[in-house]
Amino acid sequence: MEKYSKFLGNITELIEKGLYRSKDFKKEFEDFVKFRVESVTSKLNLVSREEFEIQKKVIDRLQRELLILKKKNSNKKTKKVR
Repeated sequence: MEKYSKFLGNITELIEKGLYRSKDFKKEFEDFVKFRVESVTSKLNLVSREEFEIQKKVIDRLQRELLILKKKNSNKKTKKVR
């Protein structure tokens, strides 16, 4: 019976060590994946959704201003022709 208890104790110890190692491995793997994803995204010069929306608004405003200026310019040209 003592051999059986010692055997179970050894197996339990090995399983516990294996679980700790698998948790460490999982953490290391997650860190590795995060690092790779950050590395790839930085190379692609990606922007956040918030930055994209801000730039989109700026471009829309500039396009409207450009249209207004073009209209003013075309009105000036037509007045000079007359």
